[in-house]
Amino acid sequence: MKKYTYTEKQDTRSGFGDGMTELGRTNPKVVTLCADLVGSLKTATFIKENPERFFQTGIAEANMMGIAAGLTIGGYIPYPTTFANFGSGRVYDQIRQSIAYSNKNVKIAVSHAGLTLGEDGATHQILEDIAMMRSMPNMTVINPCDYNQTKAATIALADHVGPAYLRFGRPKVPIFTDPNQKFEIGKAWTVNEGKDVSIFATGHLVWEAIQAGEILAEKGIDAEIINIHTIKPLDTAAILKSVRKTKCVVTCEEHQANGGLGDAVAQTLAQNFLAPQEYVAVNDSFGESGTPEQLMAKYGLSAEAIVEKTLKVIARKS
Repeated sequence: MKKYTYTEKQDTRSGFGDGMTELGRTNPKVVTLCADLVGSLKTATFIKENPERFFQTGIAEANMMGIAAGLTIGGYIPYPTTFANFGSGRVYDQIRQSIAYSNKNVKIAVSHAGLTLGEDGATHQILEDIAMMRSMPNMTVINPCDYNQTKAATIALADHVGPAYLRFGRPKVPIFTDPNQKFEIGKAWTVNEGKDVSIFATGHLVWEAIQAGEILAEKGIDAEIINIHTIKPLDTAAILKSVRKTKCVVTCEEHQANGGLGDAVAQTLAQNFLAPQEYVAVNDSFGESGTPEQLMAKYGLSAEAIVEKTLKVIARKS
């Protein structure tokens, strides 16, 4: 098992904020909009340096999406920002009708996704957003794993033409990817090569998968761990190459089991190469209040849960 270490933890939303700061200095077409959450989305520096390229819409996300769509007509690259719950579920109709249907070049950037926003509770913990966005035609869906990858993804999206949904989080998590990485939309990253099981993880669950890989190595199990940061378009070539070698799969995500990364992988396998699969995801449930660590443990989104599902799927393969 390849060793990964870290010296610092940082929230992925700060990676977005610093990515926007860089875009503000290098791309005059980039603008940002916010639904009264500047502090939470970490865009203060962008706004200070580019006040004429910032639009405060207030707590009116539906209106914000319409304004963003309109800005693209003038050649701008808008990044509307809010919490994931309000940037997907609350405004699904506006995204569908004003952005995706007409293929507008809008980059929807959302923080506080999944369970790990913690004490804010179930009403804010969106666990269905990946399912909603990956089902929408024309929409690219990205869920990076740490600060560095989020910053790189934010910058890369400015050169991508078309609607995109960029999902990131609130808690401070280990920084373990290359600070100078080139982010390739739709190209999975092989974290560790292995032969016994394919572990496909996204977002905060990538670090948990790495920890699980170390535990599995002590048990004599060689796990192939792949970071699926782009859920749509899915890197089906990387998935099939891995599964044809290992013959079994575990998918890991901070999202409902229904409709997320696990189902995207299952669709690929059903059409190309059948193999047993286990899900590490929320099982058809809303969240609740608690610390991120408590919630990840309770809802089975930990390294230990990944190990458990890995042992189960290997047994099924046998």
